[in-house]
Amino acid sequence: MHQIDAALPQTQCTRCGEPDCRRYAEAIAEGRLAINRCPPGGAQGVVRLAGLTGQPIAPLDAGCGVEGPLKLAVIDEAWCIGCTLCIKACPVDCIIGASKRMHTVIDDQCTGCELCLPVCPVDCIEMVPVSVERTGWAAWSPAQADASKERYEFHQWRTAREQLEHDDRLAAKAMAKLADLPHLTKGGDDAEMARKRAVIEAALQRARARRA
Repeated sequence: MHQIDAALPQTQCTRCGEPDCRRYAEAIAEGRLAINRCPPGGAQGVVRLAGLTGQPIAPLDAGCGVEGPLKLAVIDEAWCIGCTLCIKACPVDCIIGASKRMHTVIDDQCTGCELCLPVCPVDCIEMVPVSVERTGWAAWSPAQADASKERYEFHQWRTAREQLEHDDRLAAKAMAKLADLPHLTKGGDDAEMARKRAVIEAALQRARARRA
């Protein structure tokens, strides 16, 4: 699986139908998906994967897209509203900006995945071809793939850390709420208090399970 993953361009574009390149590599290794579902790798990418897997060379699956030149995302500064949705969608953290401030793309880090396009509410992002007639691996080097994979792995680590910190804050609030509830005694209101305690304790259990 690791050799297959290393043969992929690491654009993390999801066009193959998997959430990222690593999981596409896993699907190929397990025989769940064919080797012709990666437009960024192009025809040469299919040849590389065929050599690793023994699967026959086949044309790219048109349902996943077509091979083309490398494209970079360009944000129209005049229309950007600073919503940060494109920043959250970028799998390699190549878009910088702040809430209600103009965003911009770091050109040499953009993989051309196009995942920022559908989330932009004002359609201010355009994909601009930059490799002219060069396509597939002719437009994307192994060094760029390695750098993209490293940035993607950092992106995954960062978002997981932020989720844990968010869960910790919610758990702290839940514990404070639980501590504020009066001790249960017999009576009509006690059943409602017990229900609230059960809900809060269940939320805490879920937070602990995610941390584990």
